[in-house]
Amino acid sequence: MKLAVIGGGVMGEAIISAVLTKGVAQAAEVAACDVVGRRRQHLQRTYSVRVSDKSTVAVEGADIVVLAVKPQEFPSVAQRIGGRIDADQTVLSIMAGVSISSLRDRLRHVAIVRAMPNTPAQIGEGLVVWTATDAVGRKGRDDVGRVLSALGQEIYVDDEKYIDMATAVSASGPAFIFLVMEALIDAAVHIGIRRELATPMVIQTMLGSARYAQATGKHPADLRNMVTSPGGTTAEGLLALEEAGVRAAFAEAVMAAYDKAKRLGG
Repeated sequence: MKLAVIGGGVMGEAIISAVLTKGVAQAAEVAACDVVGRRRQHLQRTYSVRVSDKSTVAVEGADIVVLAVKPQEFPSVAQRIGGRIDADQTVLSIMAGVSISSLRDRLRHVAIVRAMPNTPAQIGEGLVVWTATDAVGRKGRDDVGRVLSALGQEIYVDDEKYIDMATAVSASGPAFIFLVMEALIDAAVHIGIRRELATPMVIQTMLGSARYAQATGKHPADLRNMVTSPGGTTAEGLLALEEAGVRAAFAEAVMAAYDKAKRLGG
């Protein structure tokens, strides 16, 4: 599979690394484009892929053209490659907030996939939610699925509205989780645990809890009740969290991220 990655930043590199590691593509089949010279040098040196500072060169002959630039950089990219993408090429956008209609109009192309990965994709533990236009055929969808599954789990949705929602939940979610981790570590330090001990305690507790939820398939409320003994320490801690409005704060955080994602698309 031939791949052109426009934008060699964190997520662009994550895609390159994943498809090469999982054997989805060979280095000679991958072209990376970035305007920053040191990024091109890094990608060429690390992955032996072809690099260029010209997006028009990178997209030539690619089966999938990945748009991994910042949303505000898209207009200038579209100005260069709009109308230059062949009908049998599939455009895969991972830009937050940039709608399919905007991609179609600016690129003058109809075979478009819009996807939203998250940070853990950098280590193959990500979640990618994606959708595609009707112009993307079976082969195109299969190829995109192979690329995205190299990043972790991929979920196809049949309505674009879920992409902005995924931006707020699974894409922004790691930052919310990291904040909780940070808060738990600081709380542990506050009661007297050394930070070098508190950090692995919190990380493994969160990791193990997530894996336990995944393995059992139980609702989180059921799992929480299993840990919470009547009149015990966990019940006391949960009461403090509820009184502090933690549940409502998460709801507000997700709504704020969702509203921002929609504004980016506007």
